[in-house]
Amino acid sequence: MNGSCVSRALWARTVLWIVLVAWVNAVAVAWAGEPATLEPGADGVQRATITLDSYSYSPDRLIVQAGKPVELTLTSVTTITPHNFIIKELAVEQDVGAGKTVTVRFTPIQPGVYLFYCDKKLLFLPGHREKGMEGRLEVR
Repeated sequence: MNGSCVSRALWARTVLWIVLVAWVNAVAVAWAGEPATLEPGADGVQRATITLDSYSYSPDRLIVQAGKPVELTLTSVTTITPHNFIIKELAVEQDVGAGKTVTVRFTPIQPGVYLFYCDKKLLFLPGHREKGMEGRLEVR
């Protein structure tokens, strides 16, 4: 009888852990979201708005077409902290002051995956990129 109670308790604990792990994975997948696929407008320009928050970009994954201009409206929703938007391989670098909106335009030629990030930091503290302010631009 005692062994039966132990095995039921062990079984219940195992099921609880399985459910917990499944839930955490589901939340992680939902949090990651889908990439934003930019389609050229009538003028041929691929446009998107990116929100810059404390240590994140939203959306943080973009898919664009090679050889077509890209125009990104960058809006910082922070009230004190400035940010920037850098794609080193494409020579894109744009400062975005706290609470400001700016536009950056470029034309990616080579297909590939390019990281964009904020390299701002305060002395002796981890930089914004180290805190997760990074995204991906996929050029197809």
